[in-house]
This record gives sequence, C-alpha cells and structure tokens, in this order.
Amino acid sequence: MHPHHRIKSLALASRCLMAAFLVVLVAGFLVDFSSWWGWILIGGSLLTKAAALLMVRPSGTPPTVEVGPPVEGRWSALNSPADKTPSHGTHGYGQTFAIDIVAEPEDGARPAFGWWPPVRRSAAFPAFGAPLLAVADATVVTATDHRRDHLSRNSYPALAYLIAEGIVRDVAGPGGVVGNHVVLDLGGGVHALYAHLRRGSLTVRPGDRVTEGQRIALCGNSGNSSEPHVHFQLMDGPDPDTARGVPFSWRGIGVPANREAFSAPGTTVA
Repeated sequence: MHPHHRIKSLALASRCLMAAFLVVLVAGFLVDFSSWWGWILIGGSLLTKAAALLMVRPSGTPPTVEVGPPVEGRWSALNSPADKTPSHGTHGYGQTFAIDIVAEPEDGARPAFGWWPPVRRSAAFPAFGAPLLAVADATVVTATDHRRDHLSRNSYPALAYLIAEGIVRDVAGPGGVVGNHVVLDLGGGVHALYAHLRRGSLTVRPGDRVTEGQRIALCGNSGNSSEPHVHFQLMDGPDPDTARGVPFSWRGIGVPANREAFSAPGTTVA
C-alpha cells in the first residue's frame, strides 16, 4: 500500500472511532451499558491518530521555499514556526511550519482577548474581508467557500467551547478544521494552503492558473478559528490528511515571530 493511502486509512479510522466514542458518550446518559466500549473506542482512536502523525512527521528539516506574502498591509503573527515547530502543536494536516496572522492596521485596532464580550461578530476584526493573494504563479487544486463565518471565540468564556468544538471538527476531517480554503500547486511538489476564508469570497476555482499577487479570496472566520485570521502553510502534497509540512519564507519579510508586526507591500494583481 502506498504510504499516502496508509496515512489516509489511519486518519479515517481514527475519526470513525472518535465519532463512535462520542455516540457512546451521549448514549451513556440514556442507556445502561459497559463503559469499556468507550475506553476501547477512544484508545483505538488515539492510537491510530498517533500512528498517522508519526508517518507525516518530516524527517529532518526540509529546504525552505521562498514565496511572496499572502496579504498586503500591516499584520502580526501568531503560532509562528519562527518560535517553535510544530508551530500549532501537531504535525497533522501538514501544519508543522504553518503560521497564523491577524490584521493590525494600527496598534489596538484588533479587539483584545478577554472576558467580555464572550463573542463578537466577524466584522469587528480588521482582518475580516482583507484580500488574500497568490504567493506564486500556481494552479488551483482545491477551492471551497460554502461554510459560514461564525462568531468569534476570542474570550475566556468561549475558549472551552472552542476546544470542544475543535474535537467535533476534527472528526469531520480537514474541511471541518480549515473551513473554507484554497490549495495552490506551486510546482516542484510544493502546495500552499490558505484556511478560514470568508464565505463566498473565492475568485478562483480548481484548474485555474493564478499569478503571484493575484487576489484569490478574502480573509474570513470559518472552520476551527477563534477570530478572523489567515492560516497559511506550505505542504508536500495537496491533501492535508497525508501531506508533510514544508518551511516557507515570505520574500522581503522572512518568517515573522509571534506577536511581531510586519508590513507587506500592496502588490495586488486584478
């Protein structure tokens, strides 16, 4: 069996076992049966997931690929691979060298994380609706934008909900986690993934050719997202389930560290 097929099978098995565990967990409030079933299911899910993660973990550090920035204007970084890898705490979904960025046109423009209000509408964040640009001349492989933009989760009361929500989204697979997204084939076995796009904002579809700097979508708040932001990563394949992460560097910027503000020049191509 091809390694990618084996990884895909393990990922699907893990999700099915976790889904069964959640069903048993809920049913346990209504029907009296042995709790061993729950332990068996959750244990099997965790073991198969761990096996899949071991297979997608990069061996050593792959060569860094330089691309253009995916945004324009002033932004700051979160969960940056400049600080640690894997940057998001997992090698899953090709996220080893992924980065999150939030728009901050000026200090204090972005609502701060705190106790109140528990949730905000996406339009309260300057990143929402910001244009996303192709980082290189490429071919569109995947493009989907039918999922809704939900309310923010950037508060202490909403944090527990975000964690529980993340488990359910993980059971749904990559689409449930990354939300609306686009994958570009940059050539040479390198693919770029943009996650959490705004619903209905895509200007491209699979098979289209794009040029560096071309607007391809808008920033949104879909999928497993605490607030409107851009999740960007390079991978060695088009499927986040089976891909390994690839290090990136944005031309003229590098890799901004956590909470580091940076400015990307406006180079949008119509």
